[in-house]
Amino acid sequence: MVDISEIRTLVNTYEDRQTALLPVLHYIQDKEGCIPTGMTILLADLFNITQAELKGVLSFYHDFKDQPPTGRVFRMCRAEACQARGSEALAAQAQEIAKGTDTAVEAVYCLGLCASGPAADIDGKPVARLTAEKIAQLILQEPAS
Repeated sequence: MVDISEIRTLVNTYEDRQTALLPVLHYIQDKEGCIPTGMTILLADLFNITQAELKGVLSFYHDFKDQPPTGRVFRMCRAEACQARGSEALAAQAQEIAKGTDTAVEAVYCLGLCASGPAADIDGKPVARLTAEKIAQLILQEPAS
């Protein structure tokens, strides 16, 4: 569980408390794999916002989950540069390849790898210049320990 003192320390590095909200949410998501429901009361209080406002932020940004992933996550870029290099067809192939595995295939809109697309990340690790064969290899291989 994330320690509230760690969150307060992170918040205090920002001049304007409100600008710390997204970095804090990413920090919690990275540590926990989700934003635990019990954490929303604490965060709303810390940022002096209502729980409804916080839930609005959490639902707007699709990266934030309320449950940790049950398996691996393959996020395929769907931004324009990757689309121009065939990411839509590759995403459909990734969905087929992932059937029957513990890997969830999700869309993400830009990983910052535009010059070497189509791109994705698997379990948070970026991969570029994807082909159907490379996607199959990534999804079907055992995760690194």
